[in-house]
Amino acid sequence: MPRIVQHMSVLQAAFRPAVPQANTRIANIKPGRQTGSHAVQASASDPARVSWCESTLVLGLLSAGLMWLALPPLDLGWLAWFAPIGWLLLIRRYDLSGWRPYVVLYGVGWVYFGTLFYWVMLPHLLAILGWIALTTYLAFYLPLFVGVSRFAVHRVQVPLLIVAPVMWTGMEFYRGHLLTGFLMATLGHTQHDWLAIIQCSDLFGAYGVSFLVMFVAAALAMVIPYAGNRATLWPMLPAVALTLAAFLYGTHRLNSPPGPFGPRVALIQGSIDTQFDRDPQETQRLIKDEYEGLTRQALRDPGEIKMIVWPESMSTIPMIETDDGSWLPASLIADWQIVEASEALRLEQAKQLPLAVHQLKKYAKQQLSQLLQNLVHFRGRTKPQPFALVLGTDREHYGAGKVDRFNSSIMLDSAGKIAGRYDKMHLVMFGEYVPFGEWFPSLYALTPLTGGLTSGEAATVYEIDDCRFAPNICYETVLPHVIRRQLLDLDRRRQTPDVLLSQTNDGWFWGSSALDMHLICGIFRAVEFRTPLLIAANTGLSASIDGRGRVRQLGPRRESKVLFVEPQLEPLQSFYLSIGDLLGGGCGLIVAVVSMWAIYAARRSDNLP
Repeated sequence: MPRIVQHMSVLQAAFRPAVPQANTRIANIKPGRQTGSHAVQASASDPARVSWCESTLVLGLLSAGLMWLALPPLDLGWLAWFAPIGWLLLIRRYDLSGWRPYVVLYGVGWVYFGTLFYWVMLPHLLAILGWIALTTYLAFYLPLFVGVSRFAVHRVQVPLLIVAPVMWTGMEFYRGHLLTGFLMATLGHTQHDWLAIIQCSDLFGAYGVSFLVMFVAAALAMVIPYAGNRATLWPMLPAVALTLAAFLYGTHRLNSPPGPFGPRVALIQGSIDTQFDRDPQETQRLIKDEYEGLTRQALRDPGEIKMIVWPESMSTIPMIETDDGSWLPASLIADWQIVEASEALRLEQAKQLPLAVHQLKKYAKQQLSQLLQNLVHFRGRTKPQPFALVLGTDREHYGAGKVDRFNSSIMLDSAGKIAGRYDKMHLVMFGEYVPFGEWFPSLYALTPLTGGLTSGEAATVYEIDDCRFAPNICYETVLPHVIRRQLLDLDRRRQTPDVLLSQTNDGWFWGSSALDMHLICGIFRAVEFRTPLLIAANTGLSASIDGRGRVRQLGPRRESKVLFVEPQLEPLQSFYLSIGDLLGGGCGLIVAVVSMWAIYAARRSDNLP
């Protein structure tokens, strides 16, 4: 038996509703009569009597299709309020129909997540393996959601109205934390355009919006006469009340007095797709010409520009740092093929770095200084005002017997000196490192990566005219707890930022729906922490988002553009910043408890195969 089928068989056994003893329960209940949160009929537990349109496959695919439509690229968010109903009807049913229904649901989940995140395989041919791995993992969440919810509804007798939003929100919490986290395209993200509804994110995070949408969907599912239940309207009362409360709260927050505007910033958006088959020198030339040309275009603006921001990794000039007494192992030097093997051994014994490292360090420093001088000189022709340049670059730090590589952001002042630096703290698995690659470097030979990156240690701020910008890089805005951890760290150091600054290179995804999903994550981070967010993105979507989730300016898709923005500072405070994932984590804890309870119950009743 295939291993995946074995796993799903265990799941089905664990979450199977209790079998009534001697059929007395069924015999004593008239058709249509309700008990607790569900009703049981003599025919309700007979899978053979379920029509094809009520099958596990059809209902599963129906909800999956509607959910897909509710998210980018089509982004029909209003469908999300109805989309989960097919899955919820499967939870209400006393027994699931067909061959191995949890295997079927796993297949539905695979199709859903696979088509939703197809863009993961765009960067490189080997990225298909990453797409398969990601989809294989995410697909488990659908049968788990249905299975755990069925146990809670049928065995624990908790109403679907409570079970569904708690279990779904808990599953999203685990999605955001397990295996470094992947929290794009959540249920709550479908509502990014309904600003009044998403304002409650400053209380409970995006998890709160997901909870609300699933709560309403569960109420609608309970209204439908199904599996012996008569039509009933009472679940709509709390659903309407909760939605109205969220709407009124959001309207109040949106109508609160805004704050002042911050300094004028130029966001530079080039359009260079990531191509591994392109000559590296040609790529560097394209990047240099594109971004220096766009920066000169920005400097022609008559406004008083205080800061210019390039996206992640768009600086072709690396940043090299060396400690006193730094050296490298001979094997590593030999791999670089910059000196003979005998010379590499001598350098290791002498505890010295190759001369080429010192030369590159000096060259890079000169190039950064020269870049600023050229831009300052160009600016001086029209308006001799100082400005800072924020670059996304690669940083190498040489220490005793090792070299650490970072994905970094640096701020250069008008003199060409480094006035601030941030190293990306949350790295992307298979995109910036390979698990166990530190111990088995040969694993990198299976990927287009030349080696793994090192995580940064602390958040930082760039200060411009008494306005503090907190930089983050690429994927970090996808995970709310990552940004929250950085903001709390800055608060403790009394460096509370006024603006979030995201530098990202989305050229990996060729203008796909990944750009929209990434932007939506940014909208929610701005609302959650009541802090405006600026995004400088290669190939798009660069944006200026205020602290209430309004996209004030938006760059085009796969086109070059300079966005001149003045972020509006936010006077509102975030409760979510203080309490964190109390809702999401609490729901996650309930999911874990109910799951263990279900497994224990299955073992006690000898239901495991």
